[in-house]
Amino acid sequence: MFSISENLRQVRSRLALACAAAHRGVDDVTLLAVSKTCPAEAVRAAHAAGQRAFGENYVQEALDKIAALADMRAGLEWHLIGPLQSNKTRVVAESFDWVHAVDRLKIAERLSSQRPQHLPALNICLQVNVSGEASKSGVAPAELPALAHAVAGLPRLRLRGLMSIPEPVEGLGAQRAPHRELHRWFDKLVQSGLALDTLSMGMSADLEAAVLEGANLVRVGTAIFGARARTGG
Repeated sequence: MFSISENLRQVRSRLALACAAAHRGVDDVTLLAVSKTCPAEAVRAAHAAGQRAFGENYVQEALDKIAALADMRAGLEWHLIGPLQSNKTRVVAESFDWVHAVDRLKIAERLSSQRPQHLPALNICLQVNVSGEASKSGVAPAELPALAHAVAGLPRLRLRGLMSIPEPVEGLGAQRAPHRELHRWFDKLVQSGLALDTLSMGMSADLEAAVLEGANLVRVGTAIFGARARTGG
């Protein structure tokens, strides 16, 4: 029988094994449950099983869910992990705790100016197109340092780190390569003086590879909530 709590248990077991293989503590990696296309009741079930951080791709769907779960707001951490258009930055700045897919200074500037003063700084990850796919969002690696330093200087934002969605490949070695590349860029930015602490990489199919390459936030949807009508997770 399908059980979100049992699926979470199995994913946490996978994470624990991956951390052990990487000689890392299990507390080093945060599990982000990707709840896109899932009903609010599924988030409630996951929260009841101990999950706190949830990732959403679609702004309006997420806002509806956040409103439906307003009674639990203090116990939930909402992450926008999908692309963000300029006309939706205000509602995102007002409603989310993290935004993962920032790849343009214009978007960061709008989030900065629109983040309400009574809320903590909005946590930001820059999306990097490590695979060089023409169809995929993300800043080109060569343009990353300039963007990162510009975003780090904006008020009401806290630049936390980098995220990527590499091209799906088979095999642990092939899966590790793009995550290793993102970690290299992370290290370069830290060496340049930026106080980063987050590598958001790895999903249901490649979380082991991501953990081996230093991920400390993995985005898992399908393995927790089951297959969806729309692709992803």
